[in-house]
Amino acid sequence: MSKDKLPPVTPWGEVLDPIDISDEEAVSQQNQQQFEAEIRDSNVFYDDQHLHKDLALVRKIVSFAVVLTLLLTVGYIGSVLMEEGIISIRPSDSALNSQTKYQNLIEFDNMTATGKGIRVCIVDSGLDRSHGDLEGINLVGWMDFVNGKSNPYDDHGHGTSMAGILVADGWIEGMAPNVELLVAKALQSNGSGDDADVVAAIDWCVENNAHIISLSLGGAPGALPFFLQSGRDSGDAANDAIDKGIFVIAAAGNDGTDDDGDVASPASETAVIAVGGVTSTGTIWSGSSVGDNNGRFLPLPILLPRNDPHKKPEIVAPAYRVPVINNQGTWSLVDGTSAATVFVTGAIALQMDQLLIAANPPE
Repeated sequence: MSKDKLPPVTPWGEVLDPIDISDEEAVSQQNQQQFEAEIRDSNVFYDDQHLHKDLALVRKIVSFAVVLTLLLTVGYIGSVLMEEGIISIRPSDSALNSQTKYQNLIEFDNMTATGKGIRVCIVDSGLDRSHGDLEGINLVGWMDFVNGKSNPYDDHGHGTSMAGILVADGWIEGMAPNVELLVAKALQSNGSGDDADVVAAIDWCVENNAHIISLSLGGAPGALPFFLQSGRDSGDAANDAIDKGIFVIAAAGNDGTDDDGDVASPASETAVIAVGGVTSTGTIWSGSSVGDNNGRFLPLPILLPRNDPHKKPEIVAPAYRVPVINNQGTWSLVDGTSAATVFVTGAIALQMDQLLIAANPPE
């Protein structure tokens, strides 16, 4: 394969397609709000009371991720195996060397933080630890809210891909490889899940002392009138976590600008950091959702305006042809704000670690 020819986006990466979306909306109208793990994801929101002073640095770290994504995408050479939609790629030495040059260019390598001491909880489809790029990860907790299995697994692949963006240490280098990783499986083998499982997973993250909760998933915000809702939903769980001082990062969605005018839930919650997507050139990815509206005036289907600085998303990250690992021990390229969500999660973990280092300098 020539250095300037991009591998195609893998079909398995499209968790959301028009049929799935229409089916999902139908289920939502029947009191079963579903959540889709999004590899064709959307946008982000950022709350002023969180990371207000440090957002510039977070954006700088994310800008490195954009550059890194471009390098790993265009720098792939060698043998390429395409089987059942999966692309197995070995990155070239020149790509890895160029990666170092770009790290120096933006002074990324001057940051000594690696995420050590920061606990991140990923709520997704699970984790396949057999991938070579995940051999040395610091997995400190696992819970399966779908099938109740005691050992980590991933019967879909989305969760493994997202975890790799954060902690992989191999051909793919994670944003914050030394974080303490918690993984909660709340999505099923088809990439969807029940809101109740997402709620339970978020609560579990809180109980296990997570500093950051990463949600590369989302459903239609305000799909049910308040008089039909029973108990807490995922938005409530996210807000409860935030009230305890935990950062909650969520995907904006993959509907692009031709949607209902809002980002996915729980990214639509005011204090949740919703993440949108950009391409490797820094332009907004066409599938990234936007949130000019602030939910619905229940029980009436009226969208309320969202004013600056509360429009969503407030931050964007790589979401187009992002190199990821998968649960078959190989690598592939994916689209979606799910990936962007984890880049921002990693950037915040690095910033928190850096603050800890600054507060406790080595003697």
